[in-house]
Amino acid sequence: MAGASHYILDLPSFDEAPKIAIVVAPYYKDIADNLIAGAKGVIEQVGGTYEVIEVPGALEVPTAIGIAARMGEFDGFVALGCVIRGETTHYDTVCNDSSRGITLLGLQGLCIGNGILTVENHEQAAVRADPADQNKGGGAAAAALHLIALGERLKNSGGKRMGFRVDGDAS
Repeated sequence: MAGASHYILDLPSFDEAPKIAIVVAPYYKDIADNLIAGAKGVIEQVGGTYEVIEVPGALEVPTAIGIAARMGEFDGFVALGCVIRGETTHYDTVCNDSSRGITLLGLQGLCIGNGILTVENHEQAAVRADPADQNKGGGAAAAALHLIALGERLKNSGGKRMGFRVDGDAS
């Protein structure tokens, strides 16, 4: 059975080139390199710039993003890495806690695309990381760019309400 087709938003455009921190845990170097290549390619498509920051593992990615947000001048962040299921519950801890950390940072207002793969085996990771296949690194970069564009659009709305409107609401 063929996989379902997925709708992909067009990349946003920017008046000023966004600066992105690509934070990666290169534990599985071949997978990380492909994720990075995909992310760089998408960032370059919108004229953005990037800096790659390496950390030891997926659990350190949210902390590094938090540090980079406080100390750097980044518009957004791309979280990359790969967690492959092993024989212990450590997999669940790493997957859940890295994802939770990224989500909490996002809810604080950071523009983050999460490209940390959580897979059963190396083969699944290779397909997902390959820029010529599923390109999850590129997808994470696109997510960060869309969040940056949303923030800019809302900031530049001049205080006007945007989006959802209830019938009879004339604003």
